[in-house]
Amino acid sequence: MPKLKTHRGAKKRFRVTASGKVKRGHSGTRHILTKKTTKRKRLLDQSTLVSSDDVPRIKKMLPYAS
Repeated sequence: MPKLKTHRGAKKRFRVTASGKVKRGHSGTRHILTKKTTKRKRLLDQSTLVSSDDVPRIKKMLPYAS
């Protein structure tokens, strides 16, 4: 059976934890930061888990992630 290709965009955006959950970053932290509050920018900087409905689709794009 041939090797599976990893989706390069997904590889850059998602990480799989040791327990198999998928982490992602927030959007909206790159530019136009002056109008955003400090609290909002701080919370956007933290990683969060992907919705459980989206996890199977993301794991399909990352076949060699644990």
